[in-house]
Amino acid sequence: MIKLRSSDPEHQARTIGWRARLALLLLTAIAISVVFVTNRLLTDRFTENTRNRAELRLALYSGNLLSELRQNAIVPQLLARDPALIAALDTANYAQSSQRLIAFNEEIGAASLTMLDKDGRVVAATDRALIGENKKQDPYFIDTLRSADNIFTVVQDEAGGFGFVYSRRITSNGTLVGMIVVEVDLRKFELAWAGISDAILVTDSNGQIILATEPRWRGLTEEDALAQQPANSAILRALQATTDWSSALPPDAYLAGEAVMRVQGRVAFRGWRITSFTTFASIRDRVNGVLALEIMVFAILLALAFYFLNRKTAARMSLFQRESAELRALNARLQREIAERQRVQENLAVAEQTLQQSSKLAVLGEMSAAVSHELNQPLAAMKTYLAGARLLLNRNRPDEALSSFQRIDDLIERMGVITKQLKSYARQDGEDISPVNMGDAVHASLALMEPQLRQGRVDITRTLPSEPVWVMGNRVRVEQVIINLLRNALDATKSNDEPKIEILLAAGDTAVLTVRDNGTGIVNIENLFEPFYTTKEPGDGVGLGLAISSGIVNDLGGRLTARNAETGGAVFEMQLPILPDETRAAE
Repeated sequence: MIKLRSSDPEHQARTIGWRARLALLLLTAIAISVVFVTNRLLTDRFTENTRNRAELRLALYSGNLLSELRQNAIVPQLLARDPALIAALDTANYAQSSQRLIAFNEEIGAASLTMLDKDGRVVAATDRALIGENKKQDPYFIDTLRSADNIFTVVQDEAGGFGFVYSRRITSNGTLVGMIVVEVDLRKFELAWAGISDAILVTDSNGQIILATEPRWRGLTEEDALAQQPANSAILRALQATTDWSSALPPDAYLAGEAVMRVQGRVAFRGWRITSFTTFASIRDRVNGVLALEIMVFAILLALAFYFLNRKTAARMSLFQRESAELRALNARLQREIAERQRVQENLAVAEQTLQQSSKLAVLGEMSAAVSHELNQPLAAMKTYLAGARLLLNRNRPDEALSSFQRIDDLIERMGVITKQLKSYARQDGEDISPVNMGDAVHASLALMEPQLRQGRVDITRTLPSEPVWVMGNRVRVEQVIINLLRNALDATKSNDEPKIEILLAAGDTAVLTVRDNGTGIVNIENLFEPFYTTKEPGDGVGLGLAISSGIVNDLGGRLTARNAETGGAVFEMQLPILPDETRAAE
């Protein structure tokens, strides 16, 4: 019995040693498996995230380019119909033409505006140094003479850069008198792209680079540009690598230790394409950071296991201490890398937000004209209330005059709401598109027009459905259209002894808002929605109200029409797509 007990510790030691070795081997196998699986999963996930962000950035850049081009496309058509510019070309008196172009450009934000006479001589320009030059040999001149529409031309200058020009003929009584030229500023996008780590190229339908983060690439094809540039940096090596890829290779390819991603998108304009090149360095760093944490955890577990199994051995204790010191240093380096990566990501977010803001500010000129047009209504109402308050004060009726002052205060608050919409658009991201109740929009518009309607003794008839009629749009812009229609109806019934305006809102396949008056009717329906066309006396309007309203309704996917009623007067109909209940619930 004694012998058996004396042999039990030795047998127990052998059993513990065997189990410890098995546990260490099992822990090591688990660690290797976890690191391998984590590396595979995180690499795929971070690669997909990087690709999605690259595609999202390309869609954003493409949208910005398209928005800038479309915004400037309407400018030649508007300026070609400007009476002042046409009169200057007819009389050859250009004293005020350059100043007028400068005033237009302050609202439009184009690179430059130039007016040529029929012989190609610059007679007015935002850059006065160009006045007197002859543009007859410029590539867009002959094409514009042969076409009645806008002509878009890409012009390469002597320095190798590209200019982007819209041009249109100016005619007077069917005769060519000159030409308007609008230069689109796309260089600002290159400056914005210079602040990011990706390389960006924009090519035309012929594959020629017209915009690029590297100025020496302009005018070349992508292959020629990459072939002549030495691969001195990581991003240039990435660009050089992608030129040798075939469609059969996976997107995650490596060359000389550099992983690269090439993403191409389409700009919906004349076959243009946009391409970005992104390195995989950030993906590898993020994966390595996670793997380092996992390795650190498993290393600590292994160190603890060795510590408890070999705590009586000084040599192994010293080894454990050295390993612990190395792990602490690794952790410190990892923390510094994480902090640096967070700082880079924050800088990227700020750069992307700045790019979105600059693109949005390009359309503020158009909104300024609409807002200034709407402020005339509360100002006219305030003038009426001030006249009534002055009369009540002269008659020693101050209590009744206070109600007029209260209404003036309400109108001032409403004007603040109108101008706040412009400022909020400049500050927030994108246009505020949300479900709009057409009935509420009608009530709000009538409240704004109440002083003018009451002063004109207009009989208002409203027919609205009991259930809300929902459309998708911007509440202030929808009210802007309704107010323009009410103002036109009010002006049309001024000469009528019993003015009447009927408002009918109906919901079917579309939401239809009808505004009918018993005025004089419409003389020229064909030109009714064209800019600067008006039948009012000089000083009463500039002909922008219906043109702006038609543009707003078209942007919302609807249609604005006009006709003469059989019983007399005019009928305007605004049709907008109905918002389904399930879509509204999701919104």
